[in-house]
Amino acid sequence: MTAAPMPDILSVYASTQPDKLAVVDDRPGADVFTWTYAELEAESNRLANTLASLGVGSGDKLIWCGPNSPQVVAIVNATRKLGAVAVPLNYRLTPEEAAYIVTHSDACAAYVDAEYAHLIPAPGGSLRHVLVHSGPAADGTLGEDVVAQASAEPPARESEEPGATMIYTSGTTGKPKGAYRRATDQDTAIALITKIGYTPDDVYLTSGPLYHSGPLAFMSVGLLLGQTVIIQRKFEPEDWLRLVDKYKVSSTFSAPPLIRLVCAQPAGVKDRYDRSSMRIMLANAAPWSFALKQAYVADFPPESLWEIYGSTELGVNCVLEPKDQLRKPGSCGLPAPGQEIRLLDPEGNVVTGTGPENSGELYVRSAGVFHEYYKQPDSYAATMHGDFHTVGDIAYRDDEGYYYICDRKNDMIISGGMNIYPAELEAALEQHPGIFDVAVFGIPSEEWGEQVHAAVVPAPGVTLTEADVIAYAREHLANYKIPRSVSFIDELPRTGSGKLLKRQLRAPFWAGRTTQVG
Repeated sequence: MTAAPMPDILSVYASTQPDKLAVVDDRPGADVFTWTYAELEAESNRLANTLASLGVGSGDKLIWCGPNSPQVVAIVNATRKLGAVAVPLNYRLTPEEAAYIVTHSDACAAYVDAEYAHLIPAPGGSLRHVLVHSGPAADGTLGEDVVAQASAEPPARESEEPGATMIYTSGTTGKPKGAYRRATDQDTAIALITKIGYTPDDVYLTSGPLYHSGPLAFMSVGLLLGQTVIIQRKFEPEDWLRLVDKYKVSSTFSAPPLIRLVCAQPAGVKDRYDRSSMRIMLANAAPWSFALKQAYVADFPPESLWEIYGSTELGVNCVLEPKDQLRKPGSCGLPAPGQEIRLLDPEGNVVTGTGPENSGELYVRSAGVFHEYYKQPDSYAATMHGDFHTVGDIAYRDDEGYYYICDRKNDMIISGGMNIYPAELEAALEQHPGIFDVAVFGIPSEEWGEQVHAAVVPAPGVTLTEADVIAYAREHLANYKIPRSVSFIDELPRTGSGKLLKRQLRAPFWAGRTTQVG
C-alpha cells in the first residue's frame, strides 16, 4: 500500500493555528497589512494553483524578484508546494545582469514586484509567463487578478520531491553561477535550530533583502516553526527599532552594516524603543568587527548575540555562541552540528597544527552542501576534494578548536554584506575602450567592511580619470558593485605564466591588519 503524502507544513499550521499572525507588513505612513496562517495558506495556494495552470510543475525553475513583502513569503511557500525550484533575483541588478540569470536558469515563469518588472525580459525562449504583483501589469504580463480567481485549496503535486532553491553567485569566470540545493537536509537543520534555541513563540524580523540566502533561510525557519514574521520592505534603522519595540521581535539575521547603523543612532532615539525582547541576533553575511559586537551588546541583551559562518553553497558551517563573542575576537566559532571541517594545504594535505602559521583552505563535509552549479559541472567539481567542498576561504584554528577566517582564496569582496566578485567587474570594465588592463579588489572600509577598488592600466595614449571609470561602471553594473575608488598604474603585476598577483595590489591597503578581509 502506498503511504499517503505528508501534508505541507503551512497547511498543517493553517489547520492547527489558523488565527495566529503569520506575516505582518507595517510600513511607515501605510495601513498595517497582516496575514494569519489560514490567510497565508490560502494566498500561497492561489498563487501555486495559478502557477500550475501556467505550466509550472515539479522541478521547474521560477524566478521571483522584488523587495521584502508578503508576496515574497507567499511565493516561497507556493514554489515549495509545487515542488518547483525558486530562483531569487536580486532587484538591484541592471536589466542586462538580470536577463542573464533569467535566461541561464531556464526559468519558465517569473513572479515580480511591479516596481521592478522592468528587470524581467519579455516572455520568450524558456520564459513563458511573467506574473506581476503590487501594481499594474504591463502588456504581455499577467496581473494579480489572475491569482485572485484561483482556488485556495492546496495544489495537486506531480511528485513528492521537495522544493529546491537556486541562488546565483558569481565566480572566477565573471558570470553568475546558480547554486542549486534540494531541500533534503532536515536532520542537520533541526540540530542547528535546536542548538540556537528557536521556539514557535519567537517573532522574526527581516533585516535585509530576502533574495539573500541567509535572511531567506532563517525566515523560512521561522515559518517552519510557526512563528510570526515581521516584514521590513527596505531597511531604515529607526524604523527597524520601531518594529522591534512594537512587535517584541525576538529573532533576526543581519549583516554588519545594518546593525552598525542601528547602534549609531543617537542615544535619545534608541531610548525611545524597547530592545529587551531580542533573544537571537544571528550575525553573518560578513564578519562583525569586535567594536561592532561591543556596541551591540551595549544596546541589546548580550546573551542574544550569535555568529554563524557559512555560504550560499555550503550552508552554516561554524557557530560562535554568545558566551564566546568577546572571549574569542575574530573567531567564527566551532563546527556547527553535522559539519566536518578540514583545513588543506595547497598540495591537499590535512593541516593539523594550530595558529595563524598553520592556515589552510577550509573544506566542509555535510549533508547541507549544495548539489550543483547549474549547467557548470566543472565549476562544481573544482570545489571538491573527495566528498569535502570549499568556497575558497583560508582559515586556521586555535588550540580550543575555534576557527578563524583570515583570507579568501577567490578574492571575493564582501561589502555591506553583499558578495561582490572581481572577475565580473573586471570583465565589464575591460569593455571600456580606454582601459587596457584592470584588477578589482577589496580595500578596508570602516562602514562597509570592504569597498570596491579598481586598479586601472589606461590604454596607450589615453587619459582617464577616476570619474570616467566610475561613470562607465555605473552604466553596466549594479550600484553596489561600482568601484568607490580608482588608482592608475603602468602595469599589473603578474607571474611568468600571466597569472595576476592581486595580493601585491591589495597589500598596501591592508598593511598592519591581522586579517585580509573586512
